[in-house]
Amino acid sequence: QVRLVESGGGLVQPGGSLRLSCAASGSIFSINDMSWYRQAPGKQRELVATITSGGTTNLADSVKGRFTISRDNAKNTVYLQMNSLKPEDTAVYYCNAGVTYSSGTTYSKWGQGTQVTVSS
Repeated sequence: QVRLVESGGGLVQPGGSLRLSCAASGSIFSINDMSWYRQAPGKQRELVATITSGGTTNLADSVKGRFTISRDNAKNTVYLQMNSLKPEDTAVYYCNAGVTYSSGTTYSKWGQGTQVTVSS
C-alpha cells in the first residue's frame, strides 16, 4: 500500500509562514510529478504548485513570489514553503503524486489533506 501523508498545517496570522510536508511511503518503484492542491470552503480544488521528478517547478499565479515547492527524492517527500500568507490562502491542502508501483502500474495518489488557516 502506498500512502501520502501531509503535515505542517495550522493556524497562522496574515503575513506568517508555514512549511507543509508530504511523505510517500510503501512499495514505490518511482515517483513522477508531485503537486500541491488546495480547496477552500465553497470552492473547487485548485492546483497550487507542481514539481517534476527532475525538479522543474510551476506555481499558480496567485502564489508566485510567496510559495515555493521542493522535493527530496531520497525521502520521497515534497515540501511547500508558504510565506506572506493571506486569509485567502485558507484551505485544506492536499498532496498529489504520480506513483509507479513495483508491478509497473502508475496511479495518481492523494494525501488526506492538512488544514491551513490564515486569520487574525
